[in-house]
Order: sequence, then C-alpha cells, then structure tokens
Amino acid sequence: MVSDVTLSGTNAQAQSTAEQRVTLAEDFSQFLTLLTTQLQNQDPLSPMDSTEFTNQLVQFSQVEQAINSNAKLDNLVQLQLNSAASAALGYVGLDVSYISAEIAFDGETAVDLRYSLTEPATLSRINIYDESNQLVYTADAQKTTGVHDFTWDGRDQNGNLVPEGTYVLTVDSFDAEDNQIDTTTVVTGRVKGIESQDGVTYALVGERAVSIGSILNASTPVETEEGGADGGT
Repeated sequence: MVSDVTLSGTNAQAQSTAEQRVTLAEDFSQFLTLLTTQLQNQDPLSPMDSTEFTNQLVQFSQVEQAINSNAKLDNLVQLQLNSAASAALGYVGLDVSYISAEIAFDGETAVDLRYSLTEPATLSRINIYDESNQLVYTADAQKTTGVHDFTWDGRDQNGNLVPEGTYVLTVDSFDAEDNQIDTTTVVTGRVKGIESQDGVTYALVGERAVSIGSILNASTPVETEEGGADGGT
C-alpha cells in the first residue's frame, strides 16, 4: 500500500536519506582503512585475492547509487508539494463551490447552497444549525432525484439576520418506508487565502480550511466583474 505524500513524511524521508549518506561515507572510510592495513601486512609471496574486496567495492557503489536516487526523488516530491501550493494561490479571491456541510456566513451576504438526492423522497427538509447545534432555519426541500439549488439569505425562522460565523447544513430526506436517503451537500464561499497542513494544501473560506480536492468549481465574484468587490463570504 502506498502512503499519502505529506510535508512531514517528505522531510522525514529526506532526513533519512541524508543520514544514510553519512553512514555510507563512514562505512566506506572504515573499509578503506581495513583494506589498506591488509595490503600493507599481506605476505608478498602469497598476496591477497582481490576478488573479495572488489565485490565489496561494487556493493558500496550500488548502495551509493540507490541513496543518490532516493535524494533525487525526495527533491522531486518537495517540488511537487511546492507546485501544488503555488497553484492553490489561484483560488484566492474567487468564489468556490465545495463538498461540505459547513457554511461560512459573513453576516450579510446570501449563501448559495446545493444538494443532491440519490432517489426520490416522500419527505425532505433543509436544516441549518449554528455552532451550538441550535436549529436556526428549516424549510421544505425538493424531493426529486438529482441536484437542487437553494439560496439562504442568512436569516432565521423569525426573519432575523443571524450573526457571522460557521453554520451546518443538513438535508434530511426519507423514502416511502421511512428510510433515510443519502444526500450530498455543496456550499459556496470566497477564498481569502491558503495554508498547508502537513503537506496538504487548503483554501481558507471564512474560518474554515477547505481541502483543495473537495472544490468542485470556482468563479470570479460578480462584484469584481462590476468593479466593486467587497470581499464577500
């Protein structure tokens, strides 16, 4: 099984390669010292067979080549991680849609939400909870199979604007036999920056770190196109 490539793993592998190189150099130095001593003290009438130490020299050469190959691979992996972080910078300032149940609400801008049902439902509701797991908004959801869009204006059931923060979206759907239907939720938000956690690059949306791999699409904010972006969600 191949392990995930992470920054800490890459650094550890590079450190291990460096230590192997130092160890090989020390072993080779000891080998040359012993070989020189043996040659100096050999019987001139019965010289040493060169086959054994020739084989050892070949083995040292093979190990050195393997260590050099590992060092080059370590450099390639490091470059790949750096390249991924650089590419992620392109998301900064864009509105992105990503697979998640967490909504980053800025306290004023409506949030576009999307959800999908794997099969038709007889009962389906959208629920939005605050960080204390208190229900702040609920409404009927679409019951047909497929993808559906919904825009939350950031208001609770009483029409009051909720404070800025992170909210959780759930879509509870059930079939005719009262079995819960699998749903996927997609939320949108504006990327304010990026960060790397153990080699994995994340986009910062509100106070949340969103994995780049979960982003489905990105678009230029409408405000920016009109020449007056205010930062958005």
